[in-house]
Amino acid sequence: MTGAPGDPFGQAGDEPVDDPVEMTPWEAVPGRPVDIPYGFARRHGVVIVDDGEGRAIRVALKEGSDPRMLVEVRRHLARPFDVEMADQSAFEKHLSDRYALIAGAGGAAAEMAGSIGNDDLDLIASDIPTADDLLDSADDAPAIRLINGIIAEAARQGVSDIHIEPYETGLVVRMRMDGVLTETLRMPPHVAPVVVSRIKVMARLDIAERRVPQDGRIGLSLGGKLLDVRVSTLPARAGERVVLRILDKANTGIGLDVLGMASHVDTVFRQALAEPNGIILVTGPTGSGKTTTLYAGLRQLNDGSRNLLTVEDPVEYAVEGVGQTQVNAKVGLTFAAGLRAILRQDPDVVMIGEIRDRETAEIAVQASLTGHLVLSTVHTNDAVGAITRLRDMKVEPFLLASTLRAVIAQRLVRRLCQSCREPVVADKSACALLGFDAGTWIYRSVGCEACNHTGYKGRIGVFEAVRIDDTLRRIINEGGDESLISRHAFLNAPNLSSSARALVRQGDTSAEEAIRISRSEVLDA
Repeated sequence: MTGAPGDPFGQAGDEPVDDPVEMTPWEAVPGRPVDIPYGFARRHGVVIVDDGEGRAIRVALKEGSDPRMLVEVRRHLARPFDVEMADQSAFEKHLSDRYALIAGAGGAAAEMAGSIGNDDLDLIASDIPTADDLLDSADDAPAIRLINGIIAEAARQGVSDIHIEPYETGLVVRMRMDGVLTETLRMPPHVAPVVVSRIKVMARLDIAERRVPQDGRIGLSLGGKLLDVRVSTLPARAGERVVLRILDKANTGIGLDVLGMASHVDTVFRQALAEPNGIILVTGPTGSGKTTTLYAGLRQLNDGSRNLLTVEDPVEYAVEGVGQTQVNAKVGLTFAAGLRAILRQDPDVVMIGEIRDRETAEIAVQASLTGHLVLSTVHTNDAVGAITRLRDMKVEPFLLASTLRAVIAQRLVRRLCQSCREPVVADKSACALLGFDAGTWIYRSVGCEACNHTGYKGRIGVFEAVRIDDTLRRIINEGGDESLISRHAFLNAPNLSSSARALVRQGDTSAEEAIRISRSEVLDA
């Protein structure tokens, strides 16, 4: 093919494109965005980055790709477009953003609602695509495209959980983004069994069993981005509820530097990790980021010179260089049994997913006494409460005082969108609850396109840390209560509520978010 220098098209139509894949001409349908098949885009390094909407369509060509593929794109679209070059990373981002958006659930749900019935379960199960990549599916079955679209859209928006809830009036899909659930889709009730069966097959669950809860996993690739989706089903009155938790495997590389800890908390955590033995606890409610903090600590210790072993329920992220064991109650592999077993594997560092009972607590204490560094979580509201909880599990105070090294408590608050946040004078109720002086300037949420009109974009951690020093060891050994421990622990260090207030003053979060995560403390202050 010949053409003017710099013209990637040459003379269109002079030579056929040497490519086994030919695209059918694109047809304009109201509400349907201009598009090229994902498989063609990924294979040949060409992707649409702007639909135009009154402007020229923009197409990105990956560096090193054959520019003759643009001829096939022009034939497919039957309209002119501008071309820009993109390096590997930029192309991958364009690819992921573009096809997560195209796979959005709305259109597929509308089509499914009108064309799928309960009799199509077997057909849908047999037509599941075998492609490794979620987006690289040529199967047009409406249920398949619906589930792919829901997961792809959730991954694009950074959603942590997808709730699929059947009711008599319809099937509702809600997504949890930045800790808040929002309804994103509603479908007719007869769609529910089709959707649930599709998900259960993807997770290798028993589609015939609808009376008992089931758990499974789905491994997916989304435009080169690896995702691990945990699936939980629960029988309900109107059908089976399904919750999908999306775990981005890229998060296994998160280090201490990006957790957002204040300097005091970061110092306490790093000093505790440097100890040769002892127990380090991370506390907080479900969804507060405890596991992420523990993995960051493991990554800090994972230098190849130590044997790191974990027992978790379940294993959320696979970490290279760390031996990870998953709890399995069906065969008797509990936290306590798993901990006993890994202590015979010559570990230097042991991570326990959670200390839930007296037996696990006692084994953890004995492991720390015999020269192991033990990392774990406890479900308590604050750092000092973890000490009381272990005493309630009948751990002897003198053992607790000698083995505990540090306790970190944390919460996650939504971060104000930096594009639309607005400065305001704090009202009287906010000043009273947060301890601000009258007339204090803070920021409030507004909402814009950048944050999807929520006023918030992303989340930020709120931490408090208790370093067990000689004075605290004495207080714990003598059976001191929580108030006595707290007075010494936070004499010169911020607690959760004061850390949240600092984020409000800095404009990182709103007063409502700070009050939400530290209400009990600020009301008692």
